[in-house]
Amino acid sequence: MRTGLLFPGQGSQHVGMGRGLAESFEEAHDTFAEADEILGFPLSQIAWEGPDEELTATENAQPALYVHSIAAFRVAQSLLGTLVGAAGHSLGELTAHAAAGSYTFADGLRTVRRRGELMASASEVAAGTMAAVLGLEAEVVHDLCCNAEARGHVVVPANFNAPGQVVLSGDTEGVAWAAQEARERGARRVVQLRVAGAFHSPLMRPAVAEFEAALAGVAFGWPDFPIVANVTAEAVEEPTAVPGLLARQLTSPVRWVECVESLVGMGVGRLVELGPGRVLTNLCRRSAKGVAALAVGTPESISLLEGNT
Repeated sequence: MRTGLLFPGQGSQHVGMGRGLAESFEEAHDTFAEADEILGFPLSQIAWEGPDEELTATENAQPALYVHSIAAFRVAQSLLGTLVGAAGHSLGELTAHAAAGSYTFADGLRTVRRRGELMASASEVAAGTMAAVLGLEAEVVHDLCCNAEARGHVVVPANFNAPGQVVLSGDTEGVAWAAQEARERGARRVVQLRVAGAFHSPLMRPAVAEFEAALAGVAFGWPDFPIVANVTAEAVEEPTAVPGLLARQLTSPVRWVECVESLVGMGVGRLVELGPGRVLTNLCRRSAKGVAALAVGTPESISLLEGNT
């Protein structure tokens, strides 16, 4: 089976994430224990017991997602078949590089934690938010953002998640204005995202230089399989290209529809989402029609994967 891997981003976290996997599989238990030791605090306890507001904090949510996804990957690895490539949504792109061996689990975890801290700090400098607009074409959403900019706001299309689903990111008042305009233009729904800042927007610029410095201290190698970059929607393997793409990602839109199309173009027979929830699996129904998609992050889902090997 030719498999493409998908790794979720911030917003997929929930209290209890990964606990069942860790209780059922030694590989998952050891992954969470290793993460606690590397970080020097009980990330596993935050992921498994909360409280929700502590887990949702950007500096905790990102490493928790990373660890759960890698735990699922390690448990499922022998069942995944031939790995053709991978893509990760925002934070998930860093997880994909860890799964592919672009850097060590420890280096990736430290980098993800630093990324979360810097993004949280940038959010304190300029408060912002994100909202998903469902049922409008990308061109209409782009027009809304231009109108918001003309009114003095910072609002941009941050995630192109699926046909008819675009996420707005920017200052809180501007996103609220654009969201109301979207409803008036016929949007089916506008959903506020569970994130603490205006990610993938110009409001993240304060984080870029320090994140570049953090990436400069990481040893990148050739991956076991190509990773599709959010910024370009193209597969990347050359180690020297990765840090720049990950840094640009902070202020650039996630071209998720194109990322999935790139994976499908590699000839995958199925797409497997590794980590909490099934957000990316659900999006595949619209952007990867005809390709089977599975969400793997619980003991029960491992059993389903065994039946689809």
